[in-house]
Amino acid sequence: MAGSAFSSLAPYHILSYGTLLGTSFFHTFVNGITMFRVLERPAFSAAQSALFPIYFSLQTALPVLLALTYPGSSNPLGPASGLAGVFDDANRRDTLLPLAVALATGAANLLVLLPVTKQIMADRREQEKKDGKKSYHAGPHSPEMTALNKQFGKTHGISSVLNLATFAAIVAYGFTLAARLS
Repeated sequence: MAGSAFSSLAPYHILSYGTLLGTSFFHTFVNGITMFRVLERPAFSAAQSALFPIYFSLQTALPVLLALTYPGSSNPLGPASGLAGVFDDANRRDTLLPLAVALATGAANLLVLLPVTKQIMADRREQEKKDGKKSYHAGPHSPEMTALNKQFGKTHGISSVLNLATFAAIVAYGFTLAARLS
């Protein structure tokens, strides 16, 4: 009996879900905000630059792991386990949709916005050397720095919206999981 839990997909599914929800909640609403308030800008930037690849990788990989470990119905006529269960017609809206949204938004942040943002940050550091002034110091700034700051604000804003969409999708899927416990 004790070994049966290890052979079931359910514990791995729940642990993956908890990791994804907890990581997303903590980084979005606790860690990022606290670091922004207490760290000097260069230290905050360095910490975020080190954390974001890990964070967005988790937001990309864990929805896939959730799909792979989806515990199907105990009823032989119900949805199967794994990907077949996730893609079952009965699960498309409440399971596939939130997992797909979480995967897509995490991947967009990891594969598109993170590299673009890193390049903008590198460009700003180069422009700071030319201007003799930090990008975050009070203006006026050179037209080049103003454009880079605007670009950074835009990509950061899009990334933040995608991160919140990931979190909302994860919470929505949590309600699906909770309904299965009843």
